[in-house]
Amino acid sequence: MTLQQLKYFIEIVNCGSINKAAERLFIAQSSLSNALKDLEKEIEHELFTRTPRGISLTTDGVEFLGYARQVLEQTELLEQRWLNKKPSRRLCSISTQHYAFAVNAFVNMVKKTNSEEYEYTLREARTFEIVEDVKNLRSDLGILYMNTFNRKVIEKLLHESNLRFYPLFTAKPHVFISTKNPLANKKYVTLEDLAEYPRLSFEQGDYNSFYFSEEILSTEHVKKDIHVGDRATIFNLMIGLNGYTISTGIVSADLNGDDITAVPLHVDDVMEIGWISHKDIQLTRQASMYLEELKSVVAEYGVNVNEEL
Repeated sequence: MTLQQLKYFIEIVNCGSINKAAERLFIAQSSLSNALKDLEKEIEHELFTRTPRGISLTTDGVEFLGYARQVLEQTELLEQRWLNKKPSRRLCSISTQHYAFAVNAFVNMVKKTNSEEYEYTLREARTFEIVEDVKNLRSDLGILYMNTFNRKVIEKLLHESNLRFYPLFTAKPHVFISTKNPLANKKYVTLEDLAEYPRLSFEQGDYNSFYFSEEILSTEHVKKDIHVGDRATIFNLMIGLNGYTISTGIVSADLNGDDITAVPLHVDDVMEIGWISHKDIQLTRQASMYLEELKSVVAEYGVNVNEEL
């Protein structure tokens, strides 16, 4: 087993395709396929399942990936220290529900990246897609919430996907509204206060289940309901239509400006925000760096952060 074989293997995982990996590595597809077969023959385990639709990691492949990443990361540290090599191209992918603090942490991570080359991905995705991204290793980690209503369904889905949920912080529900909304100066609002205003929520596509909603109290009937696909639109509708959405209470003036405010919602419920990752794969250094930035950003808002990793 060689370091080159491990690099080839990881590139195939990152690309999700032998053909794409071969293009990025500037080698023939046949050469890469043969290198992979040699590696599988040597360790006497299949690392990928091949189907007409493409390839996916086997259970052994997932475990092998964790070890391979650790070996290459340690090798790179040795090369940087003793051979004065520049840091290699950084890779990291994050999938998250629509949270400004997740974007702020991503910005901080990129700014602190000690590499001349990197390739990062930040997906603000639907709830089911976040789970699928992490399950299929398209993302290093995902960020979502659970509460008493959706917990059993989300935990079952995570268990079936071999993922684990790590609590980050607990938030009391707030409504995000325009600073010009008549409710903006209230100490708190109730569902009755919101009755005449449009409720704004993120649509969930084919998996449009109440359990996958990003907003709590999604089963509550309202007279005016609008579903949107991105944060920019939802904030525009808060300003243009005096709409509201229910979230954590953390508003980022850096990203959202000063036109949006958060007002506590008087309900007997809480949101547990956390991150998910694959049980069998250790986080890469870059993903761990993102997680530390995430904790730091949340702590800046005076929130008690769970330090479990």
